[in-house]
Amino acid sequence: MSSLKALLFDVDGTLADTEEIHRKAFNAAFSDSGLDWDWDRHLYHQLLEVTGGRERIRYYLDRFLPGFERPADLDGYIAGLHRDKTQHYVGMLARGHVPLRPGVERLMLDARARGLRLAIVTTTTPANVTSLLTHSFAADTSGWFDVIAAGDVVAHKKPAPDIYFYALQQTGLVGAECLAFEDSVNGLRSALSAGVDTLITLNRFTADHDFSGAAVVLDQLGESGNPCRLIAGEPDPGGVVDVAYLQRLHAHCRERRERLQRN
Repeated sequence: MSSLKALLFDVDGTLADTEEIHRKAFNAAFSDSGLDWDWDRHLYHQLLEVTGGRERIRYYLDRFLPGFERPADLDGYIAGLHRDKTQHYVGMLARGHVPLRPGVERLMLDARARGLRLAIVTTTTPANVTSLLTHSFAADTSGWFDVIAAGDVVAHKKPAPDIYFYALQQTGLVGAECLAFEDSVNGLRSALSAGVDTLITLNRFTADHDFSGAAVVLDQLGESGNPCRLIAGEPDPGGVVDVAYLQRLHAHCRERRERLQRN
């Protein structure tokens, strides 16, 4: 019987509402390169079905601009656009444009105080993660995370489970000892495929995703005076997700698996 030992956090859309900043950073990079590409919110909602910034640019070219004259070194061209985009994004974070979502820092502090381990499991670039941890948290997060699994550390990005398997290997844990925090169906599929039960917090870009299989779906993690709302699953956190609730949730998931195995 596995007890809860670690919390594994996605970044974009989960720790902070970063996707709108990513969208603006992409557009700024395109403008810098003299391109007239404009990713509005409707288009970006579609592009978010593809994980990874470089992969998203390539998909955009293939799906929406088939007539665009490709440079000889298309990989290098896309990588250059993405580097410029990352510089814009990191600059926006440094200027304080991205506050954390409700309850994120509170929950992490509670988890650390109660002996739970923390990890980051994301497809965004390491520079983006570092900038968010530096500029969006009030506390110094140095040493908080056992592993920061990010970017191209694995070959296949979410919804493939590779990034979760990597994080589990680095921590020496198995999926049944962890809970994942995600905001998208690709993140959910990635975590579940690695055997990690998953708590979903919705955002504006993922509210219409099918989260079948999630342990619970919430609108956010909740703060005093700003309670979270249960959308699907059980148990109900009663307005605030804390470690005591996560332990109940983890036990509930374990009992559900055991019932299914018996049947």
